[in-house]
Amino acid sequence: MWFAGRATGLVSLVLLTAVVVLGVLGVRRVASARWPRFAVGDLHRGVSLLAVAFLLVHVGAAVAGEHVDVPAVAALVPFASGHRPVAVGLGAVALDLLVAVLLTSALRTRLPHRAWRAVHWAGYALWPVALAHGLLLADVDSGVLPVVVLDVLCLAAVGISVAWRVAAPRKAAV
Repeated sequence: MWFAGRATGLVSLVLLTAVVVLGVLGVRRVASARWPRFAVGDLHRGVSLLAVAFLLVHVGAAVAGEHVDVPAVAALVPFASGHRPVAVGLGAVALDLLVAVLLTSALRTRLPHRAWRAVHWAGYALWPVALAHGLLLADVDSGVLPVVVLDVLCLAAVGISVAWRVAAPRKAAV
C-alpha cells in the first residue's frame, strides 16, 4: 500500500500540474487551426477527473495502509492525523479545496459566474499546498533524483504558466 500511495501521489501531482497549466491555457484562450480552444477546456476537464481518480486511490492507500496510521477523518479534516500532522494536514487542505472546486464546477450552470470563479481560483492555492504536502512527506524518496526532477519540472511548469497568465494581456472574447 505504501508504494501505491507514493506512486499515485506523484501521478496526482503531475496531473494536477497539467490541470493548472491547461486552465491557464484556457483562460489565455490559446488556440490554433489544429488545436481549437474547446479542446483545451475538454482536456482540462478530462485531466481533472483523472487527477481525482488517482487522488482517491492515493487517499485510500494512505488510509488503508499499515505502514503508518492515518485515520479516514484525517483525509478531510486538516491536522487531525497523529502521523506527521502538518504534512498530512496540508494534504487534507488540498483535498478540501479540490472538493470545493469539483462541487462548484459540477454546479457551474446553477451558480453565479462570480461565485464559481471565486471558488475555482482555489485551484491556484490547491496546487502549492499539494506540492508542500508531498515534499514534507517525501523524506524517504526526496534524495531520489527522478522524484526531485519531477517536483522541479512541476514547479517550473506551473510557475511559468502562472507568470504568463499574470503578465500577458488578455485576449478579447471572440
